[in-house]
Amino acid sequence: MTPHRLVLRVYYEDTDLAGIVYHANYLKFMERGRTEALRAAGVDQTRLKAEGLVFVVARMAIDFRRPARFDDLLTVETIVARLGAATAEMRQTVLRDDLVMAEAAVRVACMGEGGRAARLPAAVRAALGGGA
Repeated sequence: MTPHRLVLRVYYEDTDLAGIVYHANYLKFMERGRTEALRAAGVDQTRLKAEGLVFVVARMAIDFRRPARFDDLLTVETIVARLGAATAEMRQTVLRDDLVMAEAAVRVACMGEGGRAARLPAAVRAALGGGA
């Protein structure tokens, strides 16, 4: 999977009292980035859910590098770094122009009914660059 890029603007509602992006909002930006990266790769999460499979965040480590502010135009880059049997390791970077604002390592797990881990379907693995 090549890096996916999602461009978004910082709105007033995304900022805190200091006028910078509230740290928890980076999670929302990155969630949108992962969702759009999966969509662009051809992964239909609505269909997967109908089949009893969903993705959940199992682990996330974030480094905040610089503050983003109201009206900044940000780019969320998402790439699949590694695929496991039931997990995908993703790397995400939030940029303003060429400046890194935040970086994250995210592990998403495929979960089946009853909250148990489930193998990634072959079509999902192939879409994410892991072969069938």
